[in-house]
This record gives sequence, structure tokens and C-alpha cells, in this order.
Amino acid sequence: MADSKPPPVYRTKTTESINTSSGEFGYPLGHLGHLTEPQQSALEEFKKLCAEKGLYKPGTDGARGSHDDTTLLRFLRARRFNIQDAFEQFKDTEKWREANQISAIYETIDVKEYDETRRLYPQWTGRRDKRGIPVYLFEVAPLNSKTMSAYAKSSAKTSIQAPKSASTPARMLRLFALYENLVTFTMPLCTALRDRPNPDTPISQSNNIVDISNVGLKQFWNLRGHMQDASTLATAHYPETLDRIFIIGAPSFFPTVWGWIKRWFDPITTSKIFILSSTEVLPTLTKFIEPANIPRKYGGELDFAFGNPPVLDPELLHRLEWLSSDVARDGSKDKNKTFSPGPMKWSPLPNGDIEALAMGSVGGNQIKQAVAVLHTKRQEDTIEEKQPLSEQEKTAPQSTQAPAAPEETTTRVASDAADGKPALETYKTAPEFTKDAEMANGAA
Repeated sequence: MADSKPPPVYRTKTTESINTSSGEFGYPLGHLGHLTEPQQSALEEFKKLCAEKGLYKPGTDGARGSHDDTTLLRFLRARRFNIQDAFEQFKDTEKWREANQISAIYETIDVKEYDETRRLYPQWTGRRDKRGIPVYLFEVAPLNSKTMSAYAKSSAKTSIQAPKSASTPARMLRLFALYENLVTFTMPLCTALRDRPNPDTPISQSNNIVDISNVGLKQFWNLRGHMQDASTLATAHYPETLDRIFIIGAPSFFPTVWGWIKRWFDPITTSKIFILSSTEVLPTLTKFIEPANIPRKYGGELDFAFGNPPVLDPELLHRLEWLSSDVARDGSKDKNKTFSPGPMKWSPLPNGDIEALAMGSVGGNQIKQAVAVLHTKRQEDTIEEKQPLSEQEKTAPQSTQAPAAPEETTTRVASDAADGKPALETYKTAPEFTKDAEMANGAA
């Protein structure tokens, strides 16, 4: 029948149509390092206006500003660099963040509740596309009525150790935390990895593979509120965090569903959504993602299943130093090592590296545990910066004395103790970071 297939407008047939239809500011256009003169001027004017209105504090004497340029540019791109329109959205977002104590929610949400929510929304695979942008996967079929009913009951009892707006539904508080993870953990992590084109341009977007195979019209209808919550939140307060969405497994009735789904998004976001037939999936995905980073289910080589923790890519494992003596720098002693299922954030170290902190609450006790250090430079990256060894230095015996151990400190970890409270674990950290952490805790 003629209406058994979606109209051509919904399908992506070639890479060219993706490249020319992926929005006005496809990465890296409109991003730092790739701004036109008018765009750079708009950024400066935007910062000036936000500062005058008390919504932005510029950095001074080496201190960071209240917001980085990458964040501010997201609002400008979302409003086509119209300064006043971008300001209105930025102002609304800042009011929303303050009213809901977004940062506090992310840092105090119960770890189990966070992970329960994570399993019902797009999940980072642990991999990136060819440009270094993180790849997320979202399978809709597992979100059946039984799963969603159980989640509705659970989310009504969300545990947040922070003041919150009485008008905000509990389920939304959990969703806020997921978006915070995207912008405060995953994107900065991908930015720090420099094995990509345009390594000086920060990563501020994500790619999503959305699998709607085996989903009936009734299930779509029942999930409309669940999916609309996410799309509305992203459009309003996390603009321009989406690079592309690849929809896989669309049923014959999808044009009907698309008619009301597209109303949740602005036109720029809608232009980034592409529906692929079964024969188009792998050829299209491999234009943007290496086969090693595409899940096996879609013809790639990555052993990742929806619901599982991210499978970290080799470059990331090479740069990570897990704060545990039984894991090697390159992850060779534990190929499945990955991050905590709870909220995470990065903290800068004095030497330029960044430290991963596990956040959230366990048994009502807030945690803040350093779990890994990301070395922003690989050892081989710094070889050219060093002076060549003299012949005498080359032949001199090497010292076998172990380097002095850094200062020790303690922190709570997310493990259950006999008394029901988080246990204590000792880990190594730099003395300078210990001091910075104490100052941050005192200011909180």
C-alpha cells in the first residue's frame, strides 16, 4: 500500500543529505575556533549584556568566569546568534537552575535512583564518532508498561538532599541530573581527548542512535509524556546539545507518530533527526562513526548493550589512571573498568590533568570520591617538548628507587558497610588538590 512507507521527506538516502540538512551550525561551525567575525562579535556583546544584567561574571586574574564560552555559544547558536533572543533563553535557564537547585540535585541524588533513571533514557556507549562527539544509544522497546509503571512509583519517592521547587514533579528532578551528567561530565571528558579533528574546539553536543524496533503504536502513545519531558527540557534549558539523531527500525505507522513528535522540537533540532531504513543503517553510521564504535546490533564491532555501563574506548583507557593499585594505566588488568553508575563530575588538578569525582548519595550519606585521573597529555605527546638525552645520560644506570608517595587522605565511597553507612577508603591524591577540595567543601 502507498501509505505503508514513510514519505521521502522522512528518509535519509545519502550522506550528502545528512551533511546539508544537519542544522545551520553543524560542528565545528559556530563553535569556538570556528566563528565568523559577526559571530565572535555577537559572543562578546552577549557576554557584556549578561554581565550587565548580573547573569554572568567574567574571569579575572586567571580565575574562571561563571560560565565558559562554550556554554554561552550554545544559547547563541540555538537563537541563530540573535543576542536578545539568546539572552531571554539564558535568563530563563538561570532562573530555572536557581529555583530547582540543579547543581545540588546532581551532587546529592541517590545513586541507585540515578542509575534507575539512566536505564530509561539515552545512554553513553563510552565511544565517540569520527569528530570526537559522544555516541549515545536509546532503545525504546524495553520501556514497556510494566517497566514504566514501576518507575512512576519509584520516581515519586525521589531522594534529593537539596531545596527544590514545589511545582517540579519528582520524575523531572531525576531527568535534570541526567542532563547535568551530559554537560558536566561526558562532554568535558570528550573535550579533553585530543585524538580528533579540531582538538582545540570543545565538544558540546552528542549523537544519538534511537532504536524504535518492535515498538507498537500503543506503546508510542503511552510513552509520549516520558519522551516529551526529555525533549522539552533539552530545548528549553540545554540548547544545542544535540548534533544528530539517527532513528532506526521505524515502523510503517511512524509518519503518524512523527506528526506529533516533531512539535516538541524547534526547527533547528528537527533538521538534525534522520530516519534510516534497514539497508541504510550501517552505511550511514559508518560515514560518521568507526565500526569499532558502533554496537554489534547495528553491524558494528562494539560489544555494548542498552542498559549496560559505557565501554570506554582505548584512547580514554590509555589516558585514565584509576585510583586503585590493581588497575594499570592502560586498563590492561581490567578491560571492563568503567565509571560509577552514579553522577560524576571533573575537578581540575594543578598539573593540568582532571580528576573524576563520584558524586551522589548512598544510604542518605553524600559522597564525593576521587575515582580516576585523566591525563590530558599522553606520555608520547610530551616527548618532543623534552630536550634530547646526552650520550652520558643514555648510558647512565637508571635509578630503581620508587618516587615519593603523595600525601594520603580519606573519603567516603559508595559501598555498603555493616552499619548501613558508606565505608571509608584511603586513596592517594596530590597535596594541592586536597587543599583545593577542602576549600571547595568549606565554601559549599
